[in-house]
Amino acid sequence: MTNASSKFRFRHTVGERTFGFQSLTELMAKATPARSGDRLAGVAADTAEERAIAQMTLADVPLKLFLEEVVVPYEEDEITRLIIDEHDKSAFAPISHLTVGGFRDWLLSDLATPMTLHAIRAGVTPEMAAAVSKIMRNQDLILVAKKCHVKTAFRNTIGLPGHLSTRLQPNHPTDDLTGIAASILDGLMYANGDAVIGINPATDNVAQACRLMKMMDDVIQHYEIPTQSCVLTHVTNTIECIEQGAPVDLVFQSIGGTQATNDSFGFNLATLAEAQDAALSLKRGTVGNNVMYFETGQGSALSANAHHNVDQQTCEARAYAVARKFNPLLVNTVVGFIGPEYLYDGKEITRAGLEDHFCAKLLGLPMGCDVCYTNHAQADQNDMDNLMTLLAVSGCTFIMGIPGSDDIMLNYQTTSFHDAMYVRQALGLNPSPEFDQWLKHTRIFQDDQFTLNHKIPGAFEHSLNRLLGGA
Repeated sequence: MTNASSKFRFRHTVGERTFGFQSLTELMAKATPARSGDRLAGVAADTAEERAIAQMTLADVPLKLFLEEVVVPYEEDEITRLIIDEHDKSAFAPISHLTVGGFRDWLLSDLATPMTLHAIRAGVTPEMAAAVSKIMRNQDLILVAKKCHVKTAFRNTIGLPGHLSTRLQPNHPTDDLTGIAASILDGLMYANGDAVIGINPATDNVAQACRLMKMMDDVIQHYEIPTQSCVLTHVTNTIECIEQGAPVDLVFQSIGGTQATNDSFGFNLATLAEAQDAALSLKRGTVGNNVMYFETGQGSALSANAHHNVDQQTCEARAYAVARKFNPLLVNTVVGFIGPEYLYDGKEITRAGLEDHFCAKLLGLPMGCDVCYTNHAQADQNDMDNLMTLLAVSGCTFIMGIPGSDDIMLNYQTTSFHDAMYVRQALGLNPSPEFDQWLKHTRIFQDDQFTLNHKIPGAFEHSLNRLLGGA
């Protein structure tokens, strides 16, 4: 922040001092709540005063400007072209007269009903969503996100108000099928797994992915579980699995907010389109055809040196344009996974999780969150309890369920099977409707959705004995 002159695009006067910012990219970065990734990138505000001035300046920026001035060059980036070329002008019309600050006020008003928010979502660009989030308090992010209802379906219905789903994540350091099966059974007994049963393979190749897909499909079909499976392998591996006849439910890919980030991940928009078409051709869904599953996370563009001097939260929001293009069943931000270089402590992780959830829901995505941290971050499980509770209040689509909150393959800390039970009980949230009925039918639940059967249901007793080496 310096004394402004004519060279500055954006200026703000406080008393007798005028402060300036050279570009929309700089203004967005310096208005971002403090986080270590932006400090590492050299784009953060130098002081709290500069941040506050940038936020006040950003509040006066017209929303229309985000359609005229892009943060990543149109000619160099297919995601920028996607955002601009597919922008819905008619959906934007009701809010086109607003500034960023005016947009915040409108979102918090009674005029912004769930129906109205649904109607404008195609007119909101990721940069608009990121900008307004930067001038919102945590409670603002929670309130608006709760009003954004996003429903998707494959073998069950995800994202209905009053529901919270979970991904059952039975990772194993050697992909041992018995160990994975034990984790799946454990998770199901705690009513986890309605979003997806999803494995991160320790050995990431086509043959291993096919093997894991077959194993999960056998479990789902044998117990008639209304859920879907996914092996979180590279999208090109999943395409090969489909070509080999594997039982693919969902196609997974980690995505970023710039073309250069996705190039570093080894795919582009055409690759995702090919994979979506291949998965749709299998017609494996029973109540819907949302076949894509994406994961994101603040800091991935900076890790790939592909951030174009854009702050990490705006880069993250741009990844949601990629996700929105392909009508996914599930999207989640792995919020604290990359490490303290990008989100230093529990406070920064909490803020980032609420921002990501808000921006994605505003843009129309079925957003969940891997509420997590690495062991060298300045965070602990109480921080995760706080974020998980705040996200559940704000209508988060799903969270993770992992044995003991400790992923022994990926080596990070996240949320456990019983964490999902806690938040459902505390806030009166249900699993997806079809999965809820299955839990009652199998006697995993007793008379209501908050009371677990403390005996192993008969349908699973034989399976448990086999895992334990019994008869």
